[in-house]
Amino acid sequence: MEYLQGQDRQQLALYTTCLDEMVPEENSVRFIDRFVGALDLEELGFAALPAQGRPPYDPADLLKLYIYGY
Repeated sequence: MEYLQGQDRQQLALYTTCLDEMVPEENSVRFIDRFVGALDLEELGFAALPAQGRPPYDPADLLKLYIYGY
């Protein structure tokens, strides 16, 4: 299924450095990113929805946001 995609972390946009370089290596965001990336979301029950209108956000991105916000 096609999901909405954000900008690449290595992409230079407004600043002279990329977003990935602005976040320290020890930041908890990096741990959450690796943790969710290692999960098999389909096995955990995150099923693809049928395409209707605008593409949905990637469930992995929403899970990362939920964990970080919690």
